[in-house]
Amino acid sequence: MEIVIISGISGAGKSRVAAVLEDMDFYCVDNMPLQMMPKFAELCIATQGRYEHVALVTDIRALENEDELFNTFDEMRELGCVLKILFVEAETDTIIRRYKETRRRHPLDSSGSNLVEAVNNEIAMLANIKSKADEVIDTTGLTLSNLQRRLNLLFTDEPDNKALNVNIKSFGFKYGLPVEADILFDVRFMPNPFYIPELKTKTGLDAIVKDYVFGFEQSNDFFKRFCEMVEMLLPYYIDEGRRYFVICLGCTGGKHRSPAIAEALMEHLNELGYPVDCVHRDIGKE
Repeated sequence: MEIVIISGISGAGKSRVAAVLEDMDFYCVDNMPLQMMPKFAELCIATQGRYEHVALVTDIRALENEDELFNTFDEMRELGCVLKILFVEAETDTIIRRYKETRRRHPLDSSGSNLVEAVNNEIAMLANIKSKADEVIDTTGLTLSNLQRRLNLLFTDEPDNKALNVNIKSFGFKYGLPVEADILFDVRFMPNPFYIPELKTKTGLDAIVKDYVFGFEQSNDFFKRFCEMVEMLLPYYIDEGRRYFVICLGCTGGKHRSPAIAEALMEHLNELGYPVDCVHRDIGKE
C-alpha cells in the first residue's frame, strides 16, 4: 500500500494537492492525528486492496514533536506501507498574499498581528521535515494544470494520454441535447439508414448499418477530418489538466448514424491509447 504524507507550509496549497491526488484515485484524509495514522494504515491494509493509494495531510499543528512524527512514519513502514513525504511550499510573499486575500488566520499567528513572523517561524520549524521529503513542490506561480501534470508524473506510470478519460455519447436531437457535452457534432448531413426498409429496425451497432453509413464520401471525409481534429485537441486538454472529456454526436433519433460514428471514433481513440467509454443514450427509443 502506498501512503503519501502531504506536509508543508500553511497556505502553500496542501489541500489543493490532496484534491488533485483524490482525482487520481487516492483516498485522502486531512489533518489526521499522528497517533491514529498507524491504526488507519492497518485498517486500509485489512481491506486487501480497496485502499491501495492513500494521502494524509498534516499541518504545523501535528508536527510539533518531530521524534513522534518520524517514529509514526517508521511504524507505518514496518506494517509494509510504501511511505513518501511530499512537501509543499511557496515563496514567503506568495504565502502572505494568499492569507491576506482569504483573510484566514495563520495557525502560528493567533492574534492575527504578525503574519510575516508567523510564516518565517513555520518555515524554520519545518526545515527538517523538508530536508527529509521525497519530493518538494513549490506552488509559487504554479497553475492547476501544471500541478496536475507534476503529480501525475510523480505518482503514476501512465503516459499523458492515459490521464484523460474520453467519454463518447451518441444521441438523438429529437430527445434533447446532452448538457454534459464538451464538444458536440451534428451528423444529420449523412444519408439516413432509417429510410432503408431493411435497415430501419436495426441500429448503428449492426455491421450492415455501419457499412451503409460509411459507404458515402461525405461520411468518410467527415470522419477523417473529425479524427484529425480530436487527435489535435486532446493533448491540449490534457495540458489544461482535464481528467474527463465528453464528445457527443447527434443524429435525428440517435439510433443509426450517430452510434455508428461514435463506435468508429471509440475504436480509433482506443488504438491511440486513450481510455474511452461509449454510451448510446437514445439507441433503444422509438
